[in-house]
Amino acid sequence: MSTLSTIWIKAETLKTLLSTVEQKSEKGVSLTVSQGDKMDNYGQNVSAWVSQTKEQKEAKKERYFVANGKVVWSEGVTPVAPKQQPSTPSNTPAPAAKPEEDLPF
Repeated sequence: MSTLSTIWIKAETLKTLLSTVEQKSEKGVSLTVSQGDKMDNYGQNVSAWVSQTKEQKEAKKERYFVANGKVVWSEGVTPVAPKQQPSTPSNTPAPAAKPEEDLPF
């Protein structure tokens, strides 16, 4: 059970992602990828954006889209990976929230 998709990210978007990750002193960025059932006007049915926290979703913060693409091959069924529980010890304090700057995400 497999699906192959392609996405395309503009160089400008890659530079913005890298700059933001460096400013936040992060090691990387998590992306959410969505495969739709219908094609858009450009023949694309895959999109990707910077993943959001539960709080950002609840606050209806705008998604920062980074890529579009299309499914190029599929067996017809895509399995869902099981959810993993966070592995942080209960006595570890949560990291302090950083003030939001003019960063895209």
